[in-house]
Amino acid sequence: MQNSKWGSALIRVLFAGWIGVGIWACAVDRAPEIDYPETDLSAAPLIPKPLSIVPTHDAFGLDRHVAIYSGAADGDFAEVAGFLASQIEAGTGLRLPVDGENPDGIHRAIYFNRTASDGGAGYQLYITRDSVLINSPDAEGAFHAVQTLRQLIPQSANDTLADYPIWPLPTGKITDQTEFAYRGAMLDVARHFFPVADVKKYLDIMAYYKLNVLHLHLTDDQGWRIEIKSWPKLTAVGGSTEVGGGPGGFYTQEEYRDIVNYAAERFITIVPEVDMPGHTNAASVSYPFLNGNGKTPELYTGTRVGFSTFDTRKDTVYAFIDDVVREISALTPGPYFHIGGDESHVTEKDDYIYFVERVAPIVRKYGKQMIGWDEIATADLDSSSIAQFWADEENAREAVEKGMKVILSPARKAYLDMQYDSVSTYGLHWAAYIPVDSAYIWNPQEYAAGIEKDDILGIEAPLWSETIAELAELEYLAFPRLPGYAELGWTDPSLLSWEDYKLRLAAQAPYFKKMDIRYYPSARVPWPEDFPEPEPRD
Repeated sequence: MQNSKWGSALIRVLFAGWIGVGIWACAVDRAPEIDYPETDLSAAPLIPKPLSIVPTHDAFGLDRHVAIYSGAADGDFAEVAGFLASQIEAGTGLRLPVDGENPDGIHRAIYFNRTASDGGAGYQLYITRDSVLINSPDAEGAFHAVQTLRQLIPQSANDTLADYPIWPLPTGKITDQTEFAYRGAMLDVARHFFPVADVKKYLDIMAYYKLNVLHLHLTDDQGWRIEIKSWPKLTAVGGSTEVGGGPGGFYTQEEYRDIVNYAAERFITIVPEVDMPGHTNAASVSYPFLNGNGKTPELYTGTRVGFSTFDTRKDTVYAFIDDVVREISALTPGPYFHIGGDESHVTEKDDYIYFVERVAPIVRKYGKQMIGWDEIATADLDSSSIAQFWADEENAREAVEKGMKVILSPARKAYLDMQYDSVSTYGLHWAAYIPVDSAYIWNPQEYAAGIEKDDILGIEAPLWSETIAELAELEYLAFPRLPGYAELGWTDPSLLSWEDYKLRLAAQAPYFKKMDIRYYPSARVPWPEDFPEPEPRD
């Protein structure tokens, strides 16, 4: 009875939408009868796992007779529809018309429909034999629905159903929304520099799994990676090296803006981090007046931490910080600016607190909300700031007591640079070994005593780059763990199970191969036998 009511409601919605757009009239060709094999939507290996799946055990034939319609006068939905068309073409070779006026030869449609807001970046995806309807209150929700739809498209066509290739999609209804507004990954481009193309590939994969924040660690002792026009030596000197003595590098403001725009097209917010008052050797080498540790700064290519600091009592330091925050904020439309604040071991406690309390209003001055690692909670801050819990639960609880939101990135659970085990090639293990199952089997909402769901802005999986220098090495550490963090941030924890998840994760192997992701083939995941372990990239 429930399916019958749903089917009737769907027909009414589709009819109203198509009449409104004026494209379906009576000219649409009758779809040929095709005997699709029975499919089960509830068995689809979707990551993140949706809130609800109701299968109807039929198929929608994705083929050359399908068109995409974004809805009348919805420019932002039209962009999402165009993105879907481009991804379908890249994966199948099909060039589906978008918002075309001539329905000749069109038997089926994918239709976007704006609905009333229900919160949680949510969407509904209705798939019938003849149509796909994406319901969402906004373009972001529609974009997330598109990622689900992409994951439902088979890797190869069925060539036995007709005299042209068809990609059958299982029918049914998916209702979905996210648990946390902030679902992030962090990439350290300071210890080792990663060029724009590498960052864009990471963004593509993040979007596929509905992650929506990329935190870029842009500065550290070993390198300064973002052009600041008012302080050119930061990149000319501070960007000239990296861990191990490599060539370093940096993003021009035009390149950084390109990354920001590329991310925005995928509904991903860039969070820039300028780490201070510690982790500042590259800045102090470039402009020695910044230095506060009493030693002559020199370029540093090692991995030791905690030895550098700004001179926190010098007004010119804050004039410098004002310029840096101003220029980066102007390039970054997102709401956040990350000031670092961790491991500032040689900064006296009073000087550290004084520094954080002086930087906070500078960040606010340029319209941003300040994020810092959990140590910033020791300063006198209000609820406008955000603490990122990585090491100290007491700091995180203190942040909550001050009304601050918390981002969960506990090193022993969420750090992507930790080794999988004692024999994995890259990474460290000072916090823990984090195998794929351990990375997944924890509940962010119950992880720390005194920190409730309402206190948590979201979760983030940081990837520090001391031990990696190339994209393949980055991928080895991030995959297959990153999709699990995406699910922890998106899905209701009552729906999660490692035994279920590991099967869905194993089914990602074709996508990993298609994207040329050099993942770590953990033995804890039952990978398909016909997908050999990835070989090192030349």
